[in-house]
Amino acid sequence: MLRRSLLAACAGLLLSVAFEPVAVAWVIPVAVAGFVLTTRGLTLRRAFVVGLAFGAAFYFAHIFWMRAVGVSAWLALATLETLFYAALGSASALLQRHRLWPLWFAAAWTTMEVVRSGWPLGGMPWGRLAFAVVDTPIADALPYVGAVGVSFLLALLGALLAWLIGGPVAGLKPAQGGRKAAAVCLVALCGLLAVPVLAPWQAHAEGHLTVAAVQGDVPGNGDDILYDYRQVTQNQVDATVDLARRVDTGEVDRPDLVLWPENSTAVDPFNDGETNSGIWAASSAIQVPILVGAIVDGGENQVLNQGIVWDPETGAGDRYTKWHPVPFGEYIPLRSVFLKYNFFDRLREVGRDMLSGTRREPLDIGGVPVADAICFDIAYDDGLQAQLRNGAELLVVQSSQATFIHTDQIDQQFAITRLRAMETGRWVAVATTNGVSGIIAPDGQVMETADIRTQAVLQQQVGLTDALTPAVRLGPWTGRIAAGLAILGMLLVLLPYRRRQQDAASAAAPEEFEPSEPSEPSPVGGP
Repeated sequence: MLRRSLLAACAGLLLSVAFEPVAVAWVIPVAVAGFVLTTRGLTLRRAFVVGLAFGAAFYFAHIFWMRAVGVSAWLALATLETLFYAALGSASALLQRHRLWPLWFAAAWTTMEVVRSGWPLGGMPWGRLAFAVVDTPIADALPYVGAVGVSFLLALLGALLAWLIGGPVAGLKPAQGGRKAAAVCLVALCGLLAVPVLAPWQAHAEGHLTVAAVQGDVPGNGDDILYDYRQVTQNQVDATVDLARRVDTGEVDRPDLVLWPENSTAVDPFNDGETNSGIWAASSAIQVPILVGAIVDGGENQVLNQGIVWDPETGAGDRYTKWHPVPFGEYIPLRSVFLKYNFFDRLREVGRDMLSGTRREPLDIGGVPVADAICFDIAYDDGLQAQLRNGAELLVVQSSQATFIHTDQIDQQFAITRLRAMETGRWVAVATTNGVSGIIAPDGQVMETADIRTQAVLQQQVGLTDALTPAVRLGPWTGRIAAGLAILGMLLVLLPYRRRQQDAASAAAPEEFEPSEPSEPSPVGGP
């Protein structure tokens, strides 16, 4: 058990290398194969421990950046996510008892990712296998099967590699578990993955729009959005007014849309006169709609994180509210419980709880339907897919990320954003307070980006389309199918096992003596 746990921990650390800042995605199948082999042949309880070792090594390393929020937040979140890999360890040991175990295992891994991405407390999608593949040929499959489907294919690739390395599984016939069959399946899967490379999804623009993404920068050390929040807003105003000056002098064309980041105003622009005046000044200067990222009062002890379409003539219009506020960062679940302990003292800085949005329709910006995602929203499937299915032709991302500006989180999130461009077949404009901002094409190519901790305006003409990729059309069904396959695999293992247990118990029980009816005595001297 100790050796298996250590090997599982090494596999977990290897998986963390697949993501930013190292981003060596080819290790994914190797790490998944390590998970499979270290849980093979164990009891469910022992496999749980091995899965725990894998999960801890992977997730504590993968979200090491969470220490920027607080060590307690990092420990709590990583521990919670580790438990999902522990449960998967038990599932892996169980499913490997069936001859089709690579398929069932890949479905179980995918189901685990889907579940932990939405539960508990809204879930945590960071660390999904698909989020590491944006610069690999496998990324060409994203428009067809989505992030969930790509995770399934990668998990299946790792399972088949484990089958090839480990050979027959105990209890299975050689024809069912042999290396030759594993090699054939691996070749077939690689052939399947080559199809999207040879026939990539083509995004055809039906119109164009010029967007300007403003990165205003954050004063001081750059990692505290509230250090001088008025200067943060003023930086956005100044950069936009300067853009308007360059437009007036003919240096650049006038954009159709100006994009400001999340937390470009940290106070309610409807209640704070100085902030309101600044937005009006910028809007009047540039004379096009600005999508403002604002914190808006939602009640006595609640706030809303919104993207507000600010028209130069009519002012505030359409609004998008962040779907997925970050637990313990933007709201405190069970506040009265956690604030009893000094260990969670930093949570007291979250004075008001952020409410979740529910908008499913895209924003109307100058007659163009635009899907918005605020910060961590980009890592979730639901809100984006809902807006795209309702006609969004462009995707924008508003993010602060100042808290994580000195960590690798900003690079991980930008990689996820590039993945969403490929998955949805949309151009994506990203505005952050101080990095990473950029303009991304539907093939994931970064057309323009700004250096972190600088003030910059990125302006590009982007394409518009309402065509839906197969991945968006499938929506949540990819995850549902994976869950169905995982459940089917477990039933195929458990039902025969239960039947064998019952047969064994019946065979071991002594037969009951049943007296027969007395026979008639044979007559003496009879034949």
